Amino acid sequence: MAEFMEYGYWGLFLASFLAATILPFSSEAILSLCVYSGYDIGQTVAIASLGNWLGGLTGYYLSYWGKLERIEKYLRIKPDKAIKAKEFLRNKGNALAFFAFLPFVGDLIPIGLGLLRTNPYGMALFMAAGKVGRYMLWAYLSVQAM
Repeated sequence: MAEFMEYGYWGLFLASFLAATILPFSSEAILSLCVYSGYDIGQTVAIASLGNWLGGLTGYYLSYWGKLERIEKYLRIKPDKAIKAKEFLRNKGNALAFFAFLPFVGDLIPIGLGLLRTNPYGMALFMAAGKVGRYMLWAYLSVQAM
């Protein structure tokens, strides 16, 4: 994870983006390293949120426009998991996109919403709110731990 720190804010962006798509690691750890290293907290939260949000949108649009085979190939998510996410999200609406920040199941939420072809604007707003809130809370906790 420390390799991402060599690239500063770009490394944080990339780590946050990849954490929301294909890599099973915590972008919060990179955010904490940035906070501990003296990076601007506002920029750190904004960049991590943007990267993670764009990663979530990638999953949404791959499933919105694609087939289950593409989801498995590019996001490494088995089709049966994507279908289960779709069925769980049916009739629950875009508000659940807020919880796309959750570990383990969070990456499946935008994919399921994409398979359902929900309204992309509402989904994007709810997902952004959840991801920004998570990184704000994490940055606050990182500062308190210093």
